[in-house]
Amino acid sequence: MSMDKEEAVIRLAKLKQLQCLDLNSKIKLAEKRIRDWHEMNDGNVCVSFSGGKDSTVLLHLVRSIFPDVPAVFCNTGLEYPEVVRHVHTIDNVTIIRPEMTYKEVLEKYGYPLVTKSIADKIEQYRNTKSEKVRQNLLNKNLPMYYISAKWQRLIESDLKISAKCCDIMKKKPLKKYEKEHGLLPFVGTMAYESKHREQAWILKGCNIAGYRSAPLSVWNEQDILKYIYIHKLPIPKVYGEIIQNEKGEFQTTGCRRTGCVFCMFGVHLEPHPNRFEQLRETHPKLYEYCMKELRLDIPLREVGIEMNDLFNPITFDLED
Repeated sequence: MSMDKEEAVIRLAKLKQLQCLDLNSKIKLAEKRIRDWHEMNDGNVCVSFSGGKDSTVLLHLVRSIFPDVPAVFCNTGLEYPEVVRHVHTIDNVTIIRPEMTYKEVLEKYGYPLVTKSIADKIEQYRNTKSEKVRQNLLNKNLPMYYISAKWQRLIESDLKISAKCCDIMKKKPLKKYEKEHGLLPFVGTMAYESKHREQAWILKGCNIAGYRSAPLSVWNEQDILKYIYIHKLPIPKVYGEIIQNEKGEFQTTGCRRTGCVFCMFGVHLEPHPNRFEQLRETHPKLYEYCMKELRLDIPLREVGIEMNDLFNPITFDLED
């Protein structure tokens, strides 16, 4: 689907307008998208359920209208144990698994570093046989292709770098399940989370025929937290409690987001304590696995995070 610049600007303005709606209006809009998707696919739908707070809200909304819609959870081995335990408390959830472990993916394809876009471009630069493609990837006048100067040094790194982990460990098994059962998914993604998701909404909106429905697209984190707070929804204990601060904003007392525990995308942008520093304190065994078995200290150092700040080397035998 192509779109000219003027139309894209109009669509972006529409998105910003919808994102400014109050929560009740967003709920009504989400419910309409849910009904539309259910009708469009003759009820052959499911909820792609990660076990996190966003997908917990999604599942609650969907089942408040259609109680029998099944959910599917891909247990990648990358989730917090509290998230997995939360999933097991929910009825009508099918648990599936990827064909490869995270360690196998890292060994075969490489580490997820910087961002998905940068990792993809570095992998493309290394593997392409086209000199023109390589030139485009280093041409700052082509922002769609350009590897920023800061990260071009990773091209020469000895590390394998790739963004394939998400495709292999989540998307592939979920697509296989959906195809085998003839179901099309609801997903809990939101446009505010990234430029990629914002652009996806601008191009195709919440419901993409034959692909997926994202009825929470115009929501933000405050909407999610407020919904959970109002409806007293149980969420994984790793989040802690949801409280209101002195500004009236909702926040978690524990982790802000869960996702894949071992993912390194964006960690270089985080203030102290970053996700791995927090993991050291809250889940020391998982942290030890990251640093001792997966050796994430090495790629993290490549993006400027010195591992001496992240763990006590006396704790582990780090000889190869």
